[in-house]
Amino acid sequence: MSRETVNRICADLPGAERSDPWGGGHDCWKVGGKMFSVTGAVNQAVAVKTDSIETAEMLIEAGPARRAAYFHRSWVELPLNAPEDELRHRIETSYRIIRKALPKKLQITLKDF
Repeated sequence: MSRETVNRICADLPGAERSDPWGGGHDCWKVGGKMFSVTGAVNQAVAVKTDSIETAEMLIEAGPARRAAYFHRSWVELPLNAPEDELRHRIETSYRIIRKALPKKLQITLKDF
C-alpha cells in the first residue's frame, strides 16, 4: 500500500479534509476540525486513534502497530505497507471515534457513514 492509498481511503469519508498544519509534507486528515489520520512527511506510516490506551497497547503487542510518536498513547502508527483492509479498518475506526465526539450540531451536517 502507499500514501496514496491512505489518502484515497480518507478522502472517501464524509466531511474529511486534508491539510499540512506543520508544513513539510504531512497529510493530516480531519473531520470537523479534529484529526483522525496523519501520515508523516518522512516515516512510512499512518497514525490513527484507537478507542483506548488498552486497545493501542494490544495492537502494539500483537504486532500490526507501533507507538505513534508525539501523539497521545491511544494513537498508533501502522506501516503504509500494511494490508489495505487493515489500513481501511483502522482509519475508519479512528474517523468514527473522532466524528462521534464532535458536537451533535456538526455531526448532523455530515453525510451518513
